Amino acid sequence: MRLSASALVGVLVTAVALFLTPASPAAAHNTLQEATPARNARVTTPPGEITLRFMQKLDPDLTTITLTDDTGQEMPTGEVTVTGPTGTIAIDEPIANGTYTVAYRVVSADGHPVRGSYRFTVADPTRTAGPTEAASPSVLPTTAESPTATATPSPAASDSTDDGPDTVVMVGAALLGVLALAGLALMLRRRRHNAA
Repeated sequence: MRLSASALVGVLVTAVALFLTPASPAAAHNTLQEATPARNARVTTPPGEITLRFMQKLDPDLTTITLTDDTGQEMPTGEVTVTGPTGTIAIDEPIANGTYTVAYRVVSADGHPVRGSYRFTVADPTRTAGPTEAASPSVLPTTAESPTATATPSPAASDSTDDGPDTVVMVGAALLGVLALAGLALMLRRRRHNAA
């Protein structure tokens, strides 16, 4: 009985180790660490490029970054330039005042695709509003602060579509708790057997 209990505890410990080992890279999906312009930034000078820095090295063939205005019109940009974990696109033409959405798609080291987006606003006091805003006076109230401008979020409004590290940590903690209780039960049973 003592040998079988020890063997069972060993199997449980091995199972925990096997569960937690692949969990570390899976939890570390390639998340956005820094962006220029930043999320929700209000810049007074129109940017000439968009730069995104991620947690992991990027694959140039699997990295996409786009820029759209508040009507969903894609702005003309150059190809994505990748340097390690950083991806950059040049904005081909000066952009007018307004709210813009940066959307990206990258792939994690484990092959997990990660999509996300964020917004920033250009508010250059020396520039006029974009064609959409200047076309009709009725459109002028639609600014970055108005409810209309933020009522329809981007389809990829979150930073990432991955489950995140919290889920893996919670599952691992729950499994460790169950295994600890099972080990305690086995130890109590062995003591009773030896005492008998």
